[in-house]
Amino acid sequence: MKLSWTLAEEIVIKDFLKSQGVSRRLFKTLKEEPKLVTLNQQTAPLWHVGKAGDSLEVELPEEKAGSYMEAEPLDLPIVYEDEHVLVLDKLPGVAVIPSMNQPSGTIANGLLWHYKEQGLPYTVHILTRLDRDTSGLMLVAKHRYAHTLLAADQKQGDIQRSYAALVEGTMTESSGTINRPIGRKEGSIIEREVRADGQTAVTYFRRQASFNRHTLVEVKLATGRTHQIRVHMANIGHPLAGDTLYGGKTNVINRQALHSQQLRFVHPFTKRLLTFHSPIPEDFLIE
Repeated sequence: MKLSWTLAEEIVIKDFLKSQGVSRRLFKTLKEEPKLVTLNQQTAPLWHVGKAGDSLEVELPEEKAGSYMEAEPLDLPIVYEDEHVLVLDKLPGVAVIPSMNQPSGTIANGLLWHYKEQGLPYTVHILTRLDRDTSGLMLVAKHRYAHTLLAADQKQGDIQRSYAALVEGTMTESSGTINRPIGRKEGSIIEREVRADGQTAVTYFRRQASFNRHTLVEVKLATGRTHQIRVHMANIGHPLAGDTLYGGKTNVINRQALHSQQLRFVHPFTKRLLTFHSPIPEDFLIE
């Protein structure tokens, strides 16, 4: 895939690409493979000075997946795709990245197969990763440059997500903010907890509906700590239904009741604001 620009002023190619968000890793590859950069259809070194009106093209280099990831034909729940990004509506029970316990059948395995069928030399770039049992919308960058641009937006808080969570107990507050630091629990490589020496974590919630022993809430994150929603809701006495790791019960649902229901971001190339919605899963619908 080639990226193309028309220069608006006299500028060193490297400086221009830096202004476009090109990462150090990509710069390194472009130095090692100089034929990937052309100015007016002629190979040009990164220190060459381009003039206003010149046509600059960069061919994205081939990417290699990690040795632990194999392409595997899977039915990916794609709701949007173009040459730069993918949006998936993930089902619960599906892991995103292979692990020692689950080396196959993951979203990453399916993405590699999807790219292979399209003849795309890309690896997996997940922007909004979800836990295995969390369902809903995920954002994926298809190539390294798109990932760099979207990761910068994500760091600035410009990729917005909201979640639906079914929590235990009747929540009396109509809305609120949980501002409590989160860190790894002593002696565990998985579990997190609220602790004074943890990282800043801020969660906003709004009550959507009340049931006999549960409450449906909309949750938004100001930070993105591991298990943040699960830890924060448990810490205020309302663990997610089905979330046995953090004190939830499995009497109404057999997985953590968390669903990524809305995703909003500015497309890194078209600059269009894109918004996606995913309906609340059927296993959330209780009496």
